[in-house]
Amino acid sequence: MPIVDHPCPVTRITDGPGHHFFGYYDKTPWDAGGRHILALQVPFMDRPPTPGDVATIGMLDSRDDYRWQTLAESRVWCWQQGNMLQWFPCGPQRRILFNSRTGDSCVTCVLDLETGKSDLLPRPVCALAPDGAVAMSLNFARLARTRPGYGYVGLPDRSAGKRAPEDDGVWHMDLDTGDCRLIVSLAQLADLEAVDSMQGVDHWVNHLEWNPAGSRVSFLHRWPSPKGFHTRLFTVDPHGGNLSLLEGCGVVSHYDWRDDEHLLAWTRHNGADHFHLYSDPSGEAAVVGADTLTRDGHNSFSPDRQWLLSDSYPDPSRHERLLMLYHLASDTRFDLGRFHSDPKISGEIRCDLHPRWKRDGRMVCIDSIHEGTRQMYVLDVSSLTG
Repeated sequence: MPIVDHPCPVTRITDGPGHHFFGYYDKTPWDAGGRHILALQVPFMDRPPTPGDVATIGMLDSRDDYRWQTLAESRVWCWQQGNMLQWFPCGPQRRILFNSRTGDSCVTCVLDLETGKSDLLPRPVCALAPDGAVAMSLNFARLARTRPGYGYVGLPDRSAGKRAPEDDGVWHMDLDTGDCRLIVSLAQLADLEAVDSMQGVDHWVNHLEWNPAGSRVSFLHRWPSPKGFHTRLFTVDPHGGNLSLLEGCGVVSHYDWRDDEHLLAWTRHNGADHFHLYSDPSGEAAVVGADTLTRDGHNSFSPDRQWLLSDSYPDPSRHERLLMLYHLASDTRFDLGRFHSDPKISGEIRCDLHPRWKRDGRMVCIDSIHEGTRQMYVLDVSSLTG
């Protein structure tokens, strides 16, 4: 059960005066060919966004010294999850999609980089199916109110005043037709194996993710607690059937699917905080990396599913975030680097590393402020992953 220091080459790929980031760890910024990297650019890093703050969407060319090319703008974004910027997974590798705003509505913009043509879909994307045909959506205005830093400010929350509405929750959106329908309501979640702490408080969902085959969707159900919030982990079929409660302990954090029937999540299963590998839909769980993966982090599996990429929150003394790779077969953790995080940039505006894989598994990309501004970096991990 060794822990090995294994520093990897780090390259900054964005520069000031603007600040650059990508957002959450569950998407890759690289295109299918591995040449272009998507990014967001903003003029500040030390406060939450306001409704008037615009994020510029751009693309970096790794074959031309990471030259920046501006592509579009968006008035809905947040520090933690960006605006769900990503490459379209099917058809010609020239389309991207991201969340945008038209009037007082949050929508998905699909942009063709070759023609410049854009199409709007009626709801914001939260998780895109592997074949690009369907997206799962949620209410980002409600999320901004219940979990600041993860939703979009300036949008009307039409569910405000409803603790667990029957007409809001997890949404299914057809990207070809734009048809949308609610597949799991917040009222349904609040009624399922309810506990006393659920009564008289707001409920919300976040962190939707597809399994690799696109046959199941996972999500977190949350409601307030005296120290933050309670969390349960659910899975469901894309059209709302076979809803399964995988973990109801109340402490569930970051997770990723290992394969179509198993996902790894940091939870307090049976009273012990660990990464647990859950079977879907049974909820059976086994500890992974009990002595090596000892802290919660933004975890994701390599394309070949042999490695787990993760990070940590800053340690309280040196204020450093740890970036690590964990080899599942040998139960070995490789510490790739430590990155200072200014303690003043904390809470809603913090800069998590949010490590993300290149599609071939040979590089990872992070957001970091260890050089004083918020920028994007890549690390070559091919010495480990091959």
